[in-house]
Parts: sequence; C-alpha cells; structure tokens
Amino acid sequence: MSPLVFAHFMVGNTYPYSIKDWAEDIDLALKSNLDGFVLNVGKERWQLDRVSDCFEAASRAGCNIKFFLSFDMSSIPAKTESDIQLLAGYLEKFANSDKMLHISDKVVVSTFAGENSLFGQSSLDSAWLWVKRVLRDTVGIEIHYLPSLFIDPEQYTQLSCLDGVFHWNGAWPVHLGSGSSPGEKVFPKLDSDLKHISHLNGRPYTYMASVSPWFFTHYGADSWNKNWIYRGDDWLLVKRWEFLIENRHKIDIVQVISWNDYGESHYIGPVKGAQPNSEAWVNGFPHEAWLHLNSHYIRAFKEGTRHPIIEKDMIFMWARPHPRDAQALEDPLPRPNNWQLADDDLRVVILAKDHAGVVVTAGDTDKQFRIYKGVNLLSMPLQTGGGMSAKMYRETVLVAECSASGYRFEANPKTYNFNAFTAMSA
Repeated sequence: MSPLVFAHFMVGNTYPYSIKDWAEDIDLALKSNLDGFVLNVGKERWQLDRVSDCFEAASRAGCNIKFFLSFDMSSIPAKTESDIQLLAGYLEKFANSDKMLHISDKVVVSTFAGENSLFGQSSLDSAWLWVKRVLRDTVGIEIHYLPSLFIDPEQYTQLSCLDGVFHWNGAWPVHLGSGSSPGEKVFPKLDSDLKHISHLNGRPYTYMASVSPWFFTHYGADSWNKNWIYRGDDWLLVKRWEFLIENRHKIDIVQVISWNDYGESHYIGPVKGAQPNSEAWVNGFPHEAWLHLNSHYIRAFKEGTRHPIIEKDMIFMWARPHPRDAQALEDPLPRPNNWQLADDDLRVVILAKDHAGVVVTAGDTDKQFRIYKGVNLLSMPLQTGGGMSAKMYRETVLVAECSASGYRFEANPKTYNFNAFTAMSA
C-alpha cells in the first residue's frame, strides 16, 4: 500500500456547514497533498447529516479524495448490544461509497478511544470481535479495524480483533530531557511509535502514526475540564515529520491532528463552522501557515526523502501571544498545566532554494542569520509590546518576506492564551 496522509476532522464542529463548505475544505485538502479526512463522529444525530453532505460534496467534485470514519467512543454509548446501531447506521450508509477508504477489500474503521466500549461483552477483544461479526452478518460489511486505544501496547498481543493500531499520543513529546548545563536546549523525544510497533510482533497490520503542530486547551470544570499544553516549542511539526520520514518503511498512514479541532488549538485548516466555546483563544489566530508547511512534509513522506526539491523560497513563523508567566487580568481559570514548558521565543522555518541571508525582527530588535539551501530552523526571543517579521535576501535582492500582520506579544493579557499565531510569506 502506498503511504497515505489524512487529516483528523471534527464533524462535531460542522453544525452550520453546507455542501459548499465541505467542497471548499475538500479542495483545500487536496491542494495541500492530503489524501482525505478522518471523519470523527459522535453521538448526535445531526452529525450523520453533515457526513452525508461531505460525501455529496466529494461526489459532485468528482475528485480523488478518500474518507474513513473515526467513531468517538468517548461520546458514543457502548454499554449494550443495541448501542451498535449508531455504528451500523453510518457504515450501512457510507461503506460502499467509492470515497470510503478500503484496505484488503474491507472498509477502514477507526475509533478515538474504545478500550472501555464493551457492547455488553466480557472483554475488549470479545467486544470488537462481536462488533465485526454483527456488521458482517447484519449489514454485510467487513471492517478493517484500526483504532486508537489508550492502553499499554503490550496488550496488543491479546487483541485478535485488531487489524492495526493508531497511536494518537505519538504526535507530542512523551518525555522531556534536561540539558547537562543551564539553558542547554534538549529536543523532546518523538519516537514512542517504536514501542507500539514492536508489540505488534510482526504480524500483518496497518500502522497509523500521528503528527500535530501544537496543543493547548483551556476549559474549566463547568465544561470539558481540560486546561493544559504540550510542548510545541521545538519546531514540533518539523521534528515529528522528520522522524516519520526516517521511519517511513514502518508506517502505512499518517493522521494529521487536526484539520479543525479548535478546542485543542492544533487546527491547520481555516477557522469556520461552529467552535466548541474556544473563541477566546482561537479567534484572530490563523493556522493556515502550518497547512502549507505540512504540505511540504507530506510530499517528502510520500516521496521517501527528507529533502524534496524546493521550488519557491518560503518563510513560516509562529509565536504565542503573551509571556508564559504573564498574569491574566480577567481569566477565571489558572494558567494551563505544563505552562512552564513554554518558551517566550518566536519560531521560524525557512524553505530556501539556495543560500541566503535572513533578518528576523522581534519588536525593535533585528537578528541576522546566514541560511543554506533546504530547510532552516531559526528562533529568537520575543519582546513584549512588539510584533514579529522576517525578510530573506539573496545578493541584496529581497526574495521572501513574512509580516505577521495583527500579531502582538502582549505583556498583560486579559485571558490566558497559549495558542499560536502563524504567518507565512506570499
């Protein structure tokens, strides 16, 4: 199977979507080298209608895009045998579409969680073997079961129901080292896939890895009670893709987390639809620069090279909107957990056709860099009250310029916001 790259898509954020909205997202995804969307669906009946619109938009466009379903088992009831009806309803309607991803003539089905979804059975393995059997016998559908289960991977050997695994949490650092001297930079490890792969014991399987540019969520106990960050300050998107490309021969599918999960701040698509009460940290924080940077690495992953030909000089940059230890003036919630992991730096990625000079500006401070052909990673400290920009010169000629219009590193924020503002050159 040729390597595939999909983006995780929260159908729960599409209540106001029209077929036109779906068509715009599908077109943008294909232009960004994605193969399609993983459609995360929950328990609400209206989500089935939005998925129908998605398939209809793809059918009208006549494009070569693929989808598969990720049943959100943190939302979907799965206590009794009758709870299978939601899964069966989706698959009966969409499984035979030419837009649905199949592996070995079986329709791919993923889950978010599911380790506690037993459908009245005695164990996890017996539950999902029962699900597969019922879907085959009652609606005539064979599924290729590719879940994200939050269990110790040592348990994989006990689960004959699996046709593969998806390692959701591999996208972010699993442990952070400390330097041998104060201030020494140590990149977090992003190689936890290797443990998961090793416990599949070489049996035929599909392995799906994850990649993500960021993570920040800020909900109180009166809603989802999620208030933390993962460290993303080491050019996370780039470093994670580099690992995936180096281990490409072990990975069948990469899932980008996410296209539109605004609540966790790792969206790469445009902000549209219905936000899950995340407006305070999402509005005014575009992430399309990550979509375009991600496109470069998708091409590298599919081609099997870390350094695909760069056809255009490009500058990408991003930063948080306030110092990590700033005191918010009006926020009823505390700083997110793990806030200490953040750096008060701007991050720059430059795709250069050839050697050049770069001037990066933070506030009223300029810093000059000599860069080389290929991918260059730069950073510098932010200044409170200031913005950020970068210019790239080759033989005194300006070849690329990135101005983060609308960005300001605010010393005294009203609320805590550890989301990132991204920008890119034209």
